[in-house]
Amino acid sequence: MIRYLLNKMLLTLKKRYRYDVRYQQDILQADLLAFLKFIGFQTMSTHSGSVPLDALFAARISALLFEDCGPCSQLAVDLALEAGVAPATIQAIVQRDLAALPTEVALVVNFTGLVLTRKPEADALREDILALWGQQGLIALAFAISSYRVYPALKYSLGYGKACSKVVVNQQAFTPRSD
Repeated sequence: MIRYLLNKMLLTLKKRYRYDVRYQQDILQADLLAFLKFIGFQTMSTHSGSVPLDALFAARISALLFEDCGPCSQLAVDLALEAGVAPATIQAIVQRDLAALPTEVALVVNFTGLVLTRKPEADALREDILALWGQQGLIALAFAISSYRVYPALKYSLGYGKACSKVVVNQQAFTPRSD
């Protein structure tokens, strides 16, 4: 019965966001305990702390684009739109058009890229983030960056990975930039 209810939850996600949930269904059917742990992990990925939504989604989307997962990136874009992040902001995040972003959001995009490539320049930006949002904000961004990388890795590991594709923001398709 619990598998049935959890699968209904996945089918709702699939329908609402046009997102392929087969990898989650496979986990659910093969190992209920593993699926329950996966659900528990998702609470970490949704933590927002004191970070404004546009900056938080900048970290999430940037981390997903770094991992080259089109469907996951699209889901994050759809969630950002649903949360009220401006389409122009999302487009600029996807295209890494830092000049078009508010200063704080550009900071997060830069910080995310430096963290993911393990560059020491992230240290200076970390201090800026601490000055803006404190330790709670830094933790929220660290959770966003690290946890959102899990989804593409999990999907690729299970054979459901897809190469990066165009991301649609309000019915306009954009090619992500990774530089």
